[in-house]
Amino acid sequence: MPTSAADRAIDHALLSDAVRAAGAIAKRYFRSDQKVWEKQPGHPVGEADIAVNEWLQKQLSGARPDYGWLSEESADGPARLSARRVWVVDPIDGTRSFLKGCTEFAIAAALIEQGRPSAAVVFNPATDEFFEAVRGQGARLNGNAISVSATTRLEDARLVSSRTEMERKTWADRFKGNPITPISSIAYKLALVAAGRFDALISLWGKHEWDLAAGDLLVSEAGGHVTTAEGEALAYNRENSRLPSCVASNGRLHDALMAALEP
Repeated sequence: MPTSAADRAIDHALLSDAVRAAGAIAKRYFRSDQKVWEKQPGHPVGEADIAVNEWLQKQLSGARPDYGWLSEESADGPARLSARRVWVVDPIDGTRSFLKGCTEFAIAAALIEQGRPSAAVVFNPATDEFFEAVRGQGARLNGNAISVSATTRLEDARLVSSRTEMERKTWADRFKGNPITPISSIAYKLALVAAGRFDALISLWGKHEWDLAAGDLLVSEAGGHVTTAEGEALAYNRENSRLPSCVASNGRLHDALMAALEP
């Protein structure tokens, strides 16, 4: 049974309220002492990640117990695969930046239906930027409609990526004439592409669904295009939550970007 516009609006309101409150939780930990440990070498997690995750799961799964749940900070299981709708959450995307007191982080959450995001929020509480989107209704920043850039020439494109990918020169040498800005959180980067501050994002490293789902909808609803580096659409709530790569653009540059990234 397809979701009605009214039901989607109610779910989006629930999601927005939960993420706004989660932002207040994150700010209490930001630039303050907290316990930090490593889930695995090079992957830190702090008390803030867990506190935000617990809040969002309580609010979202508590209100919609029949929806599935997938989060970076929760154990995964097969139950979500049979759910008609699934919350996909990254409590703090850009944890390393958050722990360093850098504002390049965001809370990212999306509702998935039939493999695609239908509602999404990316919130950076440190900069007070609240990005949101509902399928078919456009994207907004702090209540105002946003759209991708109008840049049409690849040589004029402003690109955004991660510091690590730039340091390891995985693709940046193919765009020597373009300014490339490093920002930590991929969810935040996608939101900035949706808002037209950058023309495209490139990440050739694997990402998880929680990294991309919310930003994917933001860019799409703002008039842009998001695919893998092979040009395939991103699909969500799969058994393997890892996605191979991400290229997001204003749409006008997508073919040229794909051509430049060909082996």
